[in-house]
Amino acid sequence: MTFQNISKLFLTFSLLFSFSGLKSQDRFPDGTAIPKWFKENKPTDINKLGKKYILTENGVKNDSTVLQTKQLQAVIDLAAKNGGGVVIVPKGTFLISSLFFKQGTHLYLESGAKLKGSDDINDFPVVTTRMEGQTVKYFPALINADGLDGFTISGKGTLDGNGLRFWKSFWKRREWNPKCTNMDEMRPRIIYVSNSKNVQIEDITVKNSPFWSTHYYKSHFVKLLNLTILAPKEPVKAPSTDAIDIDACSNFLVKNCYMSVNDDAIALKGGKGPKADVDSNNGENRNIIIENNTFGFCHSVLTCGSESIHNYNVILRNSTVKDASRLLHLKMRPDTPQHYEYLTVDNIKGNVKTFIYVKGWNQFFDLKGEARPKKGLANNITVKNIDLSCETAFSIEKSDLFDLKDFTFENFKVKALKPEMENLNNIQNLKQKNIKVEQVASLTQSYDKKDDSDIAAK
Repeated sequence: MTFQNISKLFLTFSLLFSFSGLKSQDRFPDGTAIPKWFKENKPTDINKLGKKYILTENGVKNDSTVLQTKQLQAVIDLAAKNGGGVVIVPKGTFLISSLFFKQGTHLYLESGAKLKGSDDINDFPVVTTRMEGQTVKYFPALINADGLDGFTISGKGTLDGNGLRFWKSFWKRREWNPKCTNMDEMRPRIIYVSNSKNVQIEDITVKNSPFWSTHYYKSHFVKLLNLTILAPKEPVKAPSTDAIDIDACSNFLVKNCYMSVNDDAIALKGGKGPKADVDSNNGENRNIIIENNTFGFCHSVLTCGSESIHNYNVILRNSTVKDASRLLHLKMRPDTPQHYEYLTVDNIKGNVKTFIYVKGWNQFFDLKGEARPKKGLANNITVKNIDLSCETAFSIEKSDLFDLKDFTFENFKVKALKPEMENLNNIQNLKQKNIKVEQVASLTQSYDKKDDSDIAAK
């Protein structure tokens, strides 16, 4: 064999190898390669984050009955003034309202440590913040980080929103005024991260939030790893306690978490209103991966909406669902321009009430005097490798206000009391392969035994 032939053979094998590697590479739904950043997940090493500021060594008492917001904020400010460092919460319970972290500062919660929120709204300031798709005057969270690069929260401790009093007040207000909005009853969140990048939150427990549990706005390269996020459905429902709200963010990873809350587990947001797509305060969600999680009770595992404009390249995969109301919920809002595209749901098992739920969302509908925006659209949606039991398989509405097209359903093993297969006719250009949806007379539910009912009125 000549040298030229050997060279040609080597080139052929190289091209074949390159093509094979390209084909097998993990990719987003639009076909672009998933960056290594999503795979390189290392635990936070607080020894590399600067000086350690232990609360009890810096003027903060181990006392769960006295509000110590000013004392804790002073420790954060001191760390920032000295070039950054880690604020360490030792074992014990510390009562706070809102804390504001600064560049170079981090939070670490030791095992047995708890930051507990005040249940008196008068302890919280009113600030300009982001809430329900709007930039408004409202209450900050317990933990706030704005404009930071490299912010981390880690440890084995707990952020406890102490929400019982807020929940009771909300339901009493709804009893008096059924039309009151979520924001009418004044409530803080637990974590709010905005305009930040290179954020990692890991290992901690977040529970009993008065409002949304964690909220991320216009932040990029965010990792949420090994979190436990809880809010009860009984004996007092914790209203609007979304586990994770992703609001106009990109490159976002949620991995190895457990979520059980009395609202959506993960909601993609970005703005609302007939001109939401031209408001610079709003934005799209892009390159979102949600994988290897377990979901207990929640309203939906993944929701697009209700304050959403554009969601692009979203993956939900390799997860278990137990006792969720819905797996995938597309809220199509007729007063907001919306486009959900390149979304993949892959390798999900467990039980839900409704498998796929797509309907118009008219709660607090408001065109604000403007013309109705163009039709909403959901397209290039892939759902595959599903092993679920459910009451209703498909609740998919036909509407003149939105279009559903270019869906792919593949490898379904679904048991349903009500298959509702005719609803699939409401999807244009639906491709189906190996779809098994079996109608059954009854279901054996497999409820999660993890304790998510602790309302922590302690």
